[in-house]
Amino acid sequence: MQFASPAVAVTVFKICTRQDWLAANDSGIYAGSADDARDGFIHLSTVDQLAGTLARHFAGRDDLLLIAFPAASLGDALRWEVSRGGELFPHLYAPLPISAASGQWAVARGPSGEHVLPKLIEASGA
Repeated sequence: MQFASPAVAVTVFKICTRQDWLAANDSGIYAGSADDARDGFIHLSTVDQLAGTLARHFAGRDDLLLIAFPAASLGDALRWEVSRGGELFPHLYAPLPISAASGQWAVARGPSGEHVLPKLIEASGA
C-alpha cells in the first residue's frame, strides 16, 4: 500500500557498504543490494529511522556509509509504504542516481558494537 510522503522527510538515506558505493560511483547508479533486488525496490530510511534500520539489518557490520538524497530529487519512483511497525518507509522503484547524492558519512561503531550515527546527521535532523 502506498501513501503520500511525510511532509517532514526532505532527505532520505541509503545505508550501504563502502565497496558497493565505490562500485556504484564507477557506473553512475546504485542498483541496490541483494535485499533490494529480492524485494523489488531500494530500501531507504528517514533520519528518524536510521538507528532502527542499522540495528535490525546491519548489526555487527563495519565499513558502512550513509548516503543522503533529497527526496524531491528521486521523483515519482520514490514511494512511501507501510513497513516495520506500521511506519511509512521510503522505497525507491528505480536505481539511485549517484549524481543526486547530497552527502555521505561513514558509520562508526561504539564501544558496545552498536552503530553510532554521525553527529552531523543527529544534529541536522536531515
